[in-house]
Amino acid sequence: MRCKGLVKKVVPFVLTLAVGLFITSLFVSVAAPSFSFGKRNWKKHREYHRTMEFENRELRRENFRLERKLAELEKRQKGVFELQELESDVPPPPLVPIAPARSR
Repeated sequence: MRCKGLVKKVVPFVLTLAVGLFITSLFVSVAAPSFSFGKRNWKKHREYHRTMEFENRELRRENFRLERKLAELEKRQKGVFELQELESDVPPPPLVPIAPARSR
């Protein structure tokens, strides 16, 4: 009797597990992953880091150059923008017409 109850519980579990693994194997590889890193991967990795270092150096140089240029422009234009010098040739906008009064 006890074997019958055990079979009733274990067999559906095993069948469900087998079906679940089968469906999962359709989408994901069930095999153990390969962790072998060949020399080719290390070369790409090293080349990537060299490229990134080169780009970082170039960006630092450009940043420094732009900061110097900005400081130069600020030094030249110091005091140039005063209120008296900001006169413009653009006329003021026209006044908005007054709405007529509502008649009742």
